[in-house]
This record gives sequence, C-alpha cells and structure tokens, in this order.
Amino acid sequence: MEDALSIIRVKQRWNEVLDFLERSNRTAWLVYFDARLVSLSDGALHLSFADAAKLGGAHDFSAARKPHLQSELEAACREVLGVELKIVCD
Repeated sequence: MEDALSIIRVKQRWNEVLDFLERSNRTAWLVYFDARLVSLSDGALHLSFADAAKLGGAHDFSAARKPHLQSELEAACREVLGVELKIVCD
C-alpha cells in the first residue's frame, strides 16, 4: 500500500477526508479531527492522539477505537482517496 499511496499524499488530502467525514458523521469527525497521521504501511493508516492530551485531562479518546467510528473514517478514506485503508489508533 505504501507504494500506491504514501503517507505524504494522505496528509495532503487529509482535510478532504475530514470534510467528507464531517458531512457523513459529525460524531466520528469530532473523534478524529485532532488525530495525527503517524504512518501508512500494508494498508493500515496509523493515527495518534498523543497531542490531544494537551487539550486537558478530562478528554477520553478511547472512542476512537470504537469499530463503528473507525468504519466511518475508513469509508471517508475510501471515498476521498479511492483506496481501502484499515484505521489503527495507537
């Protein structure tokens, strides 16, 4: 997958992915809008929420691991980027 689509290309189009996600599922958008794209390998897009901790201790980002929200982001990636990606939240 790295050959067909690079992490740089995903980062370049990430706002489009988020815009699509906001229109299709605002809850999923709220979960993922602050995610940091870490890596792309073997069809898996790895996201981190480490920077989100600076926003305050009361936030719980475990929602990012919920399968139905991950599938919404995967659908947005498929629609915007034209490829199947598996979302992995580190």
